[in-house]
Amino acid sequence: MSETLSSPGAGGGRSIGVVAIGRNEGPRLEACLASLSAFDGPVVYVDSGSTDGSVKAARAAGANVVNLDMSTPFTAARARNEGFSRLKELGGDGLRFVQFIDGDCEIADGWLDRAEDAMASAPRLAAVGGRRREKFRTASIFNTLCDMEWDTPVGPARAIGGDGLYRADAFVEVGGFDGAFICGEEPELCYRLRGAGWLVERLDAEMTRHDADITTWSEWAKRNVRSGWAFAEGADRMGGGEERYNVKQARSIFVWGLGAPLAVAALLIFALAAPSPQLTLGAQSLAALGVAAFFAMALKIGFRRRADRGDSWRDSLLYGAMLMLGKFPQAAGALKYWRKRLSGGQATIIEYKKPAADGADASRGAGGA
Repeated sequence: MSETLSSPGAGGGRSIGVVAIGRNEGPRLEACLASLSAFDGPVVYVDSGSTDGSVKAARAAGANVVNLDMSTPFTAARARNEGFSRLKELGGDGLRFVQFIDGDCEIADGWLDRAEDAMASAPRLAAVGGRRREKFRTASIFNTLCDMEWDTPVGPARAIGGDGLYRADAFVEVGGFDGAFICGEEPELCYRLRGAGWLVERLDAEMTRHDADITTWSEWAKRNVRSGWAFAEGADRMGGGEERYNVKQARSIFVWGLGAPLAVAALLIFALAAPSPQLTLGAQSLAALGVAAFFAMALKIGFRRRADRGDSWRDSLLYGAMLMLGKFPQAAGALKYWRKRLSGGQATIIEYKKPAADGADASRGAGGA
């Protein structure tokens, strides 16, 4: 169900419209919509069953509100598609581009103009992203990792994330997001866009400020469970094509997150029951080599990050170590996907973020970046 509210430019002549999505984002959503206060085009907010003041905040900001039908399990893909449909009603034939933004993000000054210029100069460009930064980068090591994750190479890209400007015609041509995906829907859409002959690019421009607000190991682990599901589903559904979509990532998850630890555990168990000291020593040595290989891979990733992106040694080595540690919860996510896939069960979203607390930004301002 949707309702139209008076918002600046709700029926105006801008070629760009904005779709924000959220669930219990509270103050984060208020900051998101405030960053669009100077925008004179249509803004749609799609709410996925929030129980906080998100809908009220969106109305107060003058956004056009769409309440997602919660009788069907919701996904971010469904929310964005419904937001786009509402935006088409508001923008009419003049809508050429749509900026998707998550409710925990704020748009950077000048981004929409920069992205629109890039699209206008390249008719086959279907989607552009820019630099997404963590608003509170130093609040936790997990926020730091997110900020590093967003720092991807500039130029032609395979995919962009939840924030980005899309060409409306290209979006319609390929059918928008696949609403069945509970995560990983953005790279999947870009995969289909590229398959249809469109281009995707990351611009050298500031795009959004993101508030991950990941402060605990359990939240970090759940986020990796979600990633593992996304890689497994992507490889299962599109991995048979020429691009071998997500196959390398899915294989890495099963090797390092499942195969290697099981092999090490089996060797150690065998060492305890081995009939001779030589076999015990051999099993222990092989187990030690497996552990050493894990740490060597973490170091390799850290050194590569340092060379490719120029991050500090501390951040680069942290990145390598956490990327490898993340293989374990990712393996759990991949197994969760396959269990649902084989049983025919209904997939539901994997939430890792806690609802935003009132005044959250103010309480973290001194430690954030």
